[in-house]
Amino acid sequence: MENAFEPDAMGSARSQNESMSVRQALQAASALGLPRLDAQLLLLQALDRAAHDRAWLLAHDTDPLPGAAWRRFMALARRRAAGEPLAYLTGSREFFGLDLRVDPRVLIPRPDTETLVEWALQAISGLQGASVLDLGTGSGAIALALRHSRPDLRVSAVDASADALAVARANAARLGLAVEFLQGSWLEGLSGPYDLIAANPPYVAEGDPHLAALAHEPRQALTAGPEGLDDLRAIVAAAPACLRPGGWLLLEHGWDQAAQMRALLVKRGFTAVASRRDLGGIDRCSGGQWPAVK
Repeated sequence: MENAFEPDAMGSARSQNESMSVRQALQAASALGLPRLDAQLLLLQALDRAAHDRAWLLAHDTDPLPGAAWRRFMALARRRAAGEPLAYLTGSREFFGLDLRVDPRVLIPRPDTETLVEWALQAISGLQGASVLDLGTGSGAIALALRHSRPDLRVSAVDASADALAVARANAARLGLAVEFLQGSWLEGLSGPYDLIAANPPYVAEGDPHLAALAHEPRQALTAGPEGLDDLRAIVAAAPACLRPGGWLLLEHGWDQAAQMRALLVKRGFTAVASRRDLGGIDRCSGGQWPAVK
């Protein structure tokens, strides 16, 4: 193991950190157990360079790092090694082609949620100027992805958390996407009618052992009762009053909740009830259509 300090030509102590190269910095992060991609993204963050600039690191792997950048990088690397999510450390997450800003006030958007967005776009593909509602918007991921994909849509988004809405509004402003943001609990106070309601609500059961790995993310955005179904049930019960005849309700849920969700939707009176699989082949979303007036 190298010493933290070594004498320079004048015989005084000189910190090696001041001359740590890009390659050595990445090696130091690897020694902490970080995957190479994580280390590269954190080093770019410490250097105030764009996340897509990984080629620069390869071209400059022998360049010395400024001392401030090295210290900032190692602080980030240690936090990542301790389990803090990469997205919170870099402050951004890509979702459906959009660069979203995220922090601990909101749940980190997952690639699997793109399944919900794709289904929503298919469900309203023939409706020009459709009215869409995103429940529990968090960072604004679903609402902004829909608005970006279909500029003609009239998109509203609801969240109970003022902090989450602040993040979502900032993302909308930075991306130049017009979305109406409202604070509230699910569908309370709303009447619509909407052509589509989409939601990625909390669906993890309280006491689930996997929650330990999600300790850095807001608990209120994760758990929903002993089975993880409390919020999903509430949305299914209330949605018909806010849907236009022929409108769709699409919900993300847990890996083992699809059968229960389909049963809830059928019991409530929805038709064309089905589930969609995520990138891992798991039934991740379920939804149905509210019957059209005969």
